[in-house]
Amino acid sequence: MSSWSENDVALNPAQEDVLAVLGASKDERPRFEKVLRHELRRALDDALEPFVGLLDARADTKPGDNMFINKHALGRVMGCERRFLAEEAEEFAWSVPLARGTIAHKAIELSIHWRREPEPLVLVDESISRLSEGIDGLADWLQQATEVERAELRAEANDRVVKFLECFPPLKPGWRPATESRLRLEIHDRFILSGKVDLALGQAAGELAGKVLIDLKTGGFSPQHLDDLRFYALMEAIRLGTPPRRLATYYLDQGRFLPEDVTEDLLFSTVARVGDGVERILMLTSGQRDATTAPGPACRWCTALPDCEDGQRHLSEDEDDDSW
Repeated sequence: MSSWSENDVALNPAQEDVLAVLGASKDERPRFEKVLRHELRRALDDALEPFVGLLDARADTKPGDNMFINKHALGRVMGCERRFLAEEAEEFAWSVPLARGTIAHKAIELSIHWRREPEPLVLVDESISRLSEGIDGLADWLQQATEVERAELRAEANDRVVKFLECFPPLKPGWRPATESRLRLEIHDRFILSGKVDLALGQAAGELAGKVLIDLKTGGFSPQHLDDLRFYALMEAIRLGTPPRRLATYYLDQGRFLPEDVTEDLLFSTVARVGDGVERILMLTSGQRDATTAPGPACRWCTALPDCEDGQRHLSEDEDDDSW
């Protein structure tokens, strides 16, 4: 049953796959102990406590300043540290590639609550209009964007919305769908973990897990996609007490899921990753150690490439491999 029609609709195979991956009976849902919430919080407290002094030692912070930690910062610093520093030095500026995801997610959010049949372009146009009325940097960029930029943004966001509506069944109100669901966790009143889940479905029933967290992606697989959702699962587990049941990255271009069930081991390993990532960020940004390199496909777009011999060598070898 969709949000805009009381009639059942025929599902295509991709939509049926979504139901098969995300659905679970009560007997299939894991149960977590109530103390887990406190154990995770205590583990995260212990992991970040040694770095309060490092935070104060950074040249760009004053005593008492907070450090904001999100999945993007963790993913970048756990990859190529030199690229992380190069991107940290850049001034952020909105562009079509950066704005299209926000516009598409807003349109998907509207589609869930739309009382008429959702038309992707109508939803995209409404999203652009709504977000243009804000007082943030995205609103400023949208108001000043050229006709070419707006047309490109509209086309790329529409493509994402079309694929979502094609691949996902109409979301029933009883599934408690929530888009762009914000999560926030403060540790030692200094470290602020934050993020937004693309789509959350279901709910916990006491200690019985029931929620599924979903990230919508275009393009291909990256190991970082798994880590992104694990980061959200950790915050959700500490916030609510009952962790999500399952995590699922959905690749819109391919119409397929990469699912992962949540376990206690997964959550505690994520605590360790957060601690490692925070230490790396603070050590690198305070100049207490040199950055390492991790050459890979992203070297092609890295702003540090002109001065990075490792990246240039990797791309040169890559071209040689392709030549035959």
